[in-house]
Amino acid sequence: MPVLRPRTMPGVLELLPEEQRLFAAMLATVRAGFERFGFAPIETPAIEYSDILLTKQGGETERQVYFVTPTGALDRGGALPELALRFDLTVPLARYVAEHEHDLVFPFRRYQIQRVYRGERPQRGRFREFYQCDADVVGKDRLGLHHDAEMIAVIHTVLRDLGLGTFRVTLNHRKLLRGILTGFGIAEDERQAAVLREIDKLDKRSPEEVRAALRGGDCALGDQAAGGILTVLDARSTGYTETTTLLASLGLNNPLANEGREELTTVLTTAHALGVPPETVGVDLAIARGLDYYTGTVFETRLLDQPGIGSIASGGRYENLAGHYTRSHLPGVGFSIGATRLYWQLREAKLLPALPVITTEVLVALTGEEDRANALDIARELRAHGWRVETVLETGKLAAQFKRADRLGIRWVVLTGGEERTTASVSLKDLKNGEQRRLPRKDLLPYLQEQHRKSPRASGDADEAGTI
Repeated sequence: MPVLRPRTMPGVLELLPEEQRLFAAMLATVRAGFERFGFAPIETPAIEYSDILLTKQGGETERQVYFVTPTGALDRGGALPELALRFDLTVPLARYVAEHEHDLVFPFRRYQIQRVYRGERPQRGRFREFYQCDADVVGKDRLGLHHDAEMIAVIHTVLRDLGLGTFRVTLNHRKLLRGILTGFGIAEDERQAAVLREIDKLDKRSPEEVRAALRGGDCALGDQAAGGILTVLDARSTGYTETTTLLASLGLNNPLANEGREELTTVLTTAHALGVPPETVGVDLAIARGLDYYTGTVFETRLLDQPGIGSIASGGRYENLAGHYTRSHLPGVGFSIGATRLYWQLREAKLLPALPVITTEVLVALTGEEDRANALDIARELRAHGWRVETVLETGKLAAQFKRADRLGIRWVVLTGGEERTTASVSLKDLKNGEQRRLPRKDLLPYLQEQHRKSPRASGDADEAGTI
C-alpha cells in the first residue's frame, strides 16, 4: 500500500503547538474585551442553507462560496447545491436574529469567534479558512447612534489589550458620502453604488486609476466631476477638534450630507465621552466599505507603525440586514477582526505581541513503577487546585524527562522516587532559575501557591475562579 504524502491545501494556516498557544491567547484577549462590554457569545453552524447565505444571487460572493454536497448526491441539473459553508459571520447573524427574534432581548449584543470559508485564490496572506472575531449590536425598530460610538470604544479596548502598538480608528459616513455625490449631480442609487465601489478601491489603486474608472463603466462621470469628487474625498483628520473643524468646513448643503455630518459628529462626541483617546480616532472621507448593506457610520482600523498590514478591524452601521428573513426592522452596528490574517501578518513582520500564554506548569516525573501511584496522586491533587500538570506515564531516564519539560516550557518538575519515597517528601526543580529543593509531600501545594503569588502565572480558568 503506497504511503500518501501528508499535506494541507493552500490557503489554510496550521500552527505548531507553541504558536497555537499564542494564537489562542490572542483570541482569549479579544473575547475578554468583548465580554467587558457586556457582549454575549453565540455560535452558528459552519454549514447553512445556500438560499440563506446567498440572498443576493451572483457577484463576487457566490464565486467564493464553498458548496457542500454529500457523496452521491451531486445535482447535475445546474441548480445550486442546497448547503454551503458560511463566508462571513454577519449573514448567519442576520438569520440567527430573525429566527430567534422572539427569544432575544433587544438591543441584542453578541460576539462570535469562529472560522469562515472563502474560495480565495491561493496567495500569501489570503486564506480559504480563517477565524473572524465579530461584535454586533442589533436593535428592534431603532438603534441609537451611541452604539456606533461604543464600537469604537470596544475596538480601542481590544487592540490596546492585544499590545499591537499605536493604531487609529478612522471613520466615515455613507450618508455623508452619498451627500457629496449628490452635490456633484449623482443622485441615482445605482450610479452612486457604482461610484462608491470604485472609491472603495482607493487603498488598492492609485488616484489616477480610480479616476479613470470613474469616467467609464456604470459611473460615466465627466473628467471634472471625477476629479472634483476625488479632491473632496482626499480630506482626512485626526483627533476630535480637527475632525469637527473638517466636517464643518466641507461646504455641503443638502439634506443627506447634513444628516450624515450630524450623525458622524454625534458618534465622535460619544466616543470621546467613552474615553477613546483623541489620537486614536480620525476621519477619512474616502472610506466607503464595499459591502452594500452599510448605511451609516463606517470605520477601519490600522496600525500606524505598520501601514502595510492594512485594516485590522472594520465594520459599520447596517439599517436592516435581516430584512431578507423577517418583516421586522432590525438595525445594527458591528465590526470584525480577521484574526488569522492578523496573526499571520504580525508573525511575518516579527511583531507578535507578548501575551500571557497558557502552558503546562508542572511535570511530575516517573523514575520507576514503584513511584507511579504517588506520582499520579500528586498530579491529581495539583489539578484539583487548578494547576496544569503533565504526568510522565512511562518510566525512563530523568535526563530525558527534564529535557521534555524544558522543551515544552514547563517551569516545575516534581521528583518522587528513591529517598523522597521513603521520607514522604518530594524534590521540586525550578527550571526557570535552576534551583532544586526537598520539601515534605504535604508542603508541595502550599509552596507552589506561594510561588504563584510572588510570580503570577499566565491567566487561566482556575486563576480567574479563585481556586489558587
